[in-house]
Amino acid sequence: MVSVSVKDNNVDQALRVLKKKMQREGLFREMKLRRNYEKPSEKKAREKAEAVRRFRKMERKKRDRDGY
Repeated sequence: MVSVSVKDNNVDQALRVLKKKMQREGLFREMKLRRNYEKPSEKKAREKAEAVRRFRKMERKKRDRDGY
């Protein structure tokens, strides 16, 4: 469970901290995914596409780091 304490009645800062914590834990992404039902085949295709994107990004970073 995510909790944030408000210091000196500074609600704006507490909201920023809360949003950052929720982003870090992936709650925004999960809420977006749960908005509508996702068929198992769609979920499988989405996860595969995400894996391909992650792999390509990793390879791109590796290439840039090694100088190829």
